[in-house]
Amino acid sequence: METPTQEPATDVPATFYAALQAAGPHPDQALAPDLYGWLIGSWDAEVVDHLPDGGERRQSAEMHFAWVLEGRAIQDLWIVPARRDRRGTPEPGNRYGTTFRMWDAAIGAWRIRWVNPVNGSESTLVARRVGADIVQTGADASGRLLRWIFEAIQPSSFHWRGDISEDGGRTWTCQVEFFARRRVQL
Repeated sequence: METPTQEPATDVPATFYAALQAAGPHPDQALAPDLYGWLIGSWDAEVVDHLPDGGERRQSAEMHFAWVLEGRAIQDLWIVPARRDRRGTPEPGNRYGTTFRMWDAAIGAWRIRWVNPVNGSESTLVARRVGADIVQTGADASGRLLRWIFEAIQPSSFHWRGDISEDGGRTWTCQVEFFARRRVQL
């Protein structure tokens, strides 16, 4: 069997990113509510992890959002601490993960898939607009309910909150908050 010719290693990243990125939503996304288009660009944030003992861990963060896959999805990167503040061995609260956000006409909502290879976490959620907020709901690998909310949405800022329920949604605990400011709009 003949081995296909590989592109030179220096061209792989440029070719990959050119094939991945999209200038905007694909025309077949016209009926999808635009929950996430406002996020396109780069953001800086302060992260507050609410620890089980009642304490807090504060770190820097950066997030980047772009249309991908011919404009049929939005992909993001959430990096905590921000790259400028990362030092050697990963510390608690370390995140370097990505989310795919895809419209699903069959359920009339956006499907969300978060993956963080740093700690092996994965989450699958469904997102809808609730009033002025974007509410994403699902469960973690242990079956605990998740509620991730974009709120206080402004052109140059937003607040993101990650809640978890240990009792099937009767009560919720805020695990993490991101206070974000826009850096660059793509």
